[in-house]
Order: sequence, then C-alpha cells, then structure tokens
Amino acid sequence: MPLAMNRDVFITCAVTGAGDTTSKSPHVPITPKQIAESAIDAAKAGAAVVHCHVRDPETGAASRRNDLYKEVTDRIRAADVDVVLNLTAGMGGDMIFGNVEQPLPLNPKGTDMVGATERVSHVAECLPEICTLDCGTMNFSLGDYVMTNTPSMLRAMAKLMTDLGVRPEIEAFDTGHLWFAKQLVEEGLIEDPVLIQLCMGIPWGAPDDLNTFMAMVNNVPANWTFSAFSIGRNAMAYPAAAVLAGGNVRVGLEDNLYAGKGLLATNAQLVEKAVTVIEGMGARIIGPDEVRKKLKLTKR
Repeated sequence: MPLAMNRDVFITCAVTGAGDTTSKSPHVPITPKQIAESAIDAAKAGAAVVHCHVRDPETGAASRRNDLYKEVTDRIRAADVDVVLNLTAGMGGDMIFGNVEQPLPLNPKGTDMVGATERVSHVAECLPEICTLDCGTMNFSLGDYVMTNTPSMLRAMAKLMTDLGVRPEIEAFDTGHLWFAKQLVEEGLIEDPVLIQLCMGIPWGAPDDLNTFMAMVNNVPANWTFSAFSIGRNAMAYPAAAVLAGGNVRVGLEDNLYAGKGLLATNAQLVEKAVTVIEGMGARIIGPDEVRKKLKLTKR
C-alpha cells in the first residue's frame, strides 16, 4: 500500500491511564479536578479530543466510580475551551490468575470482572461523544494479568454504546482485534463512520516496529478513521509515523511520561510537541468542530 499522508490531523490526548504511573511523575493527574484541568490544558495546547480514565483520589489507583467520571465530565464541559470528550470503557475486564501451578482461583488483588452494562454505566450517565472499546483479549504486560474482552462481551458493549448514541473508538492491540472489529461493523453493532485506535508497543500485543505498524494500517478499511500511538521511548516518534501512514495522533501521560530523555512532561507539553511535529510535516491541525463533523458526533 502506498503511503498517503494525512493532511488534516486531529490530536487525542490520553490524560491519565490506569497504570501505576502516579509514583513516577508528579504531572500524572489523580483527582477529578486535576484530570479535568490537565485535559483542558491539553485542549488549549491543540488536542481536539481528550481521553479520560479516573483514579481513586486517595490512592491514585484506577477506578470505575461513576461519580468521579461525572465530576471530570462536568468540569471539562464547563471549561472555557471546547474539546471532544472520550471516556474509557476498558475497566472491568481485568483478570489476574493465581500462580503457575494453581491458576485458579483468581487472585482477588487486581481482578475486576463485571458485566457489560456495569462496564458502560458511566458512559450511560455522562454521555460523552466517544468511548473506547478494547477489541480483544490479550496477555497484558508482565505477570499473570489478562485483559479480558470476550466476543459476547464486546458485542453487548458495542450495542450499548451505539444505542446510547456514543461513538465507539475501537482500540486494537493486535491484528486479530482488527479482524473482530470488522465483524462488529458487519453485524451492524458499530455504525459508520468507524473510528479506530491502533495501540502499538504494549506487551504483549503488536510491537511498534514499522513493519508491524504498517501491517496494522493495511488491515484498516480505507473508509475508517484511525489514530495511532506507541508507549514509552517511541511515543514521540509515532506522531510522525501515524500522520505519514494516513492517520491521526494520540499522545498523553497514559502512554508516555517524558518529553525527552530524563525530561518529565505535562499533557499540554506532549500535545505541543505533537503539534510541532505535525505542522512541521506540512499537515494542518483540526479542532473539535471539524472532528465532530468528520465522525458525526453528538455534542452534549
């Protein structure tokens, strides 16, 4: 497939994830107020979309509490800058196995498995314009953690999102996830325009070398809109790779803590660096209104 550079690019900022990053950087937001303020700063720096998890304000651990999502949502919507709101729906599918000789029962520390309706309950309450759908099961990072998203679960969650009028952002961590995403679209559970995020470099999904990345890109249907990111040391190289391959850009402290070697960054600084890369390539940064028109989003 010949490269077809994207000339009109939107940036998503993944503001704070579910990982244990709060002890590694003072810039990772924890409380709803901090998360919202960091998202607003990212929007002012050029992000058209902000992707938000929430954390327990006391411990910094990942949370699914609806009241925390509601506070983040309300604060962002009340801000003096416009931005497309994207909430995660990836929580509630965490399975931690026992040891290698006794995988069952599951380790209750870290295991968090709930049903489809509960996994999207905060989406139903907050009604963001976009929410994520992790489109498969995979071994995730080290140890005995498995990110669990069965076909039945994904079908149910996709239908709930579509019925709510919220655009799913399919998160694909490997080529098989793209295969199943096409199946969801074929079954009418996800409607056009289809939005997908290529998640590169997460152990043990698709590695972020360019051959694998282009294999992922080449499996995205031409009429879908895609973004891409990598984690860690290659995160700030991926804005260029994504744009050159015809996609959009994601940066943020969920994926990477550094603006350069040893230089801890804020979300706004990561967005600013991405803007510099994108504009330096001759592309144009588009804002939230153009993203809404492109993806047929419902602003609330």
